[in-house]
Amino acid sequence: MIEKKRSSTNLTSVTEKIIPKFLLTIAAISILTTLGIVITLLTETINFFKDVPFLDFYSGTILKPLGDEAQFGVLPLLMGTIYSSVIAMFVAIPIGLMAAIFLSEYASDKVRRILKPILEILAGIPTIVYGFFAYTFVTPLLRSFIPGLDPTNILSPGIVMGIMIIPMVASLSEDAMSSVPNSMREGALALGSTKLEVTWKVVIPAAMSGVIASFVLGISRAIGETMIVAIASGSNKNFTFDLTQSMQTMTAYIVEVTGGEAPAGSTIYYSLYAVAMTLFVFTLIMNLIAQYISRKYREEY
Repeated sequence: MIEKKRSSTNLTSVTEKIIPKFLLTIAAISILTTLGIVITLLTETINFFKDVPFLDFYSGTILKPLGDEAQFGVLPLLMGTIYSSVIAMFVAIPIGLMAAIFLSEYASDKVRRILKPILEILAGIPTIVYGFFAYTFVTPLLRSFIPGLDPTNILSPGIVMGIMIIPMVASLSEDAMSSVPNSMREGALALGSTKLEVTWKVVIPAAMSGVIASFVLGISRAIGETMIVAIASGSNKNFTFDLTQSMQTMTAYIVEVTGGEAPAGSTIYYSLYAVAMTLFVFTLIMNLIAQYISRKYREEY
């Protein structure tokens, strides 16, 4: 009996020593993966800048990676990425915020349990489906109102990306609003405020950190979107302010290069990593901004 207790105690002791190390190893995988990605991007990006000057890449307005007189200016890709993301947020922010306000402040529990899962179904649709939807439905629809709209343009995928991001903005904003204590609502109503005044002057300011964080994360999602813009925005590397023209984003360029015949070690091959590094930094900055806003303006109740 004593021997069984001792063996059981020894096994428990060994288990207690092994489990923390095992969990630490699992937790370190994500960190090591991130480090591996950054090292790979940095190494190949440095090789690219050995052939193309840093300033020429980030100030050039012409991207012509093929031919004897190849030029590598990333501004057309940056312009397409920014335009598509801004259009997406013009769609996602008002619709997502209004949906969050309705779910949090006006909908009954029964209606909320029905509508919120339906809204979140949009997040489960594959992005390639959104891409074909933008190309085959939204673009022809827009061309009936905008005759000069190109068959591939930046406006249509921007709108569809906004539709795709609505669930993210709505869900995160609704969670932030729902975390506001009911005592604050009841106090404002007791002072004679209307439901609308309580929503805009009490609930939203109290949940502002979560609401803004949802906006920033939505922008990050739009910046990193690939298939919608690859299908519906075309591959023309135009540096233009005209939303009706075909433009290419950074992600679409990466798809084009990886899907083409870019020989390893060539300048166009290394440009893939330079653009990917730029996209990585872009997204990282957006996530850092979201975390900063969440920490700075978070309300503790």
